[in-house]
Amino acid sequence: MSRAIAVLALVAAMASVDPSVRAVLTRYLKFSAGEISDLERDRTVKHNLDARAAGEFGVAGATRVHASKASFLAVARDIVRFKHDPGVLQIGRFSDPPVLQDLAALTLDRDDFDAASCRLHDCGIRLPAELIQRAEREIDPNAPNAQEQAAAWFKRLLLADVIAYVTGGPGRFEQYDDGPSPIRPLEDFAAVLDHSPAIGALVPGLPDHLARFPRDRVPGAEDFLYWSKEKFGVAPFISVTHVTLVCPSARVCVMTTKDIYSSRYIDASLALAVASDAGDAGDLFDLVYTNRSRANALKGGLSGLRRSIVERRARGALDESLKSIKIRLENTR
Repeated sequence: MSRAIAVLALVAAMASVDPSVRAVLTRYLKFSAGEISDLERDRTVKHNLDARAAGEFGVAGATRVHASKASFLAVARDIVRFKHDPGVLQIGRFSDPPVLQDLAALTLDRDDFDAASCRLHDCGIRLPAELIQRAEREIDPNAPNAQEQAAAWFKRLLLADVIAYVTGGPGRFEQYDDGPSPIRPLEDFAAVLDHSPAIGALVPGLPDHLARFPRDRVPGAEDFLYWSKEKFGVAPFISVTHVTLVCPSARVCVMTTKDIYSSRYIDASLALAVASDAGDAGDLFDLVYTNRSRANALKGGLSGLRRSIVERRARGALDESLKSIKIRLENTR
């Protein structure tokens, strides 16, 4: 070990987790004393969160980063670069207000949306009943440009859902009828938020900000939305995510990411990232990340086996993500 690395390790070991963050980690996110001690020794830690309902799963983890938390906020705002990963096939940030051109780079082939095989209670992507029935009327599967029609049709609907969300107007996707049982994403998100008390403990008012957006905003919070197409399972999925950044104190900043729409797999998802200064020099911070999600596929028969597989993959992905962010920020100091 070089002298410089040894000095950095010694400084990290001497710095404690911010007391306000430590209280949240132990009380709400179930970090053990050993995990916090490991974090302070510059080790990445992670564990599962208790499921609070059928189909729900969650993970939490943390790492210590030898960089300023301002550098983390800067890369988080540049979401296209921040999410750069082989698993992210396409990504783009929505304008304020959102416009159709924001989705220009999004491509949809039959793996993403096959209008010809989309029927009520049997569709390859998440859509309300009314829109599934409209697809049968408005998209000609026998036309030479059938897939082009389907892609344009889907983008228009996705934009309408996003506009309804950011304006608080009517038209949100309130129920998905692509399978035998309805999925109600707004209700699922409300439950996930209720099961995430760490958010309100860190930033009073942030749960209301997320639950009733665009009303009841937290003063000083930054908000933006982005879309992405990502690899997962047997087919990719398209999602829209709401990012909120807010710093409740000079030493602590919080980022939440809220799932607005997911074309497959996820019914609701809410992630929390906390960047808190470790020590007084400003060039060392602790990064905590937690995610709680719901997936209809984790209900019913074999749900225990499916959950164990999903949780194992989620822990692995979290570990890779934390280490990747740490390396990226420390190498650009």
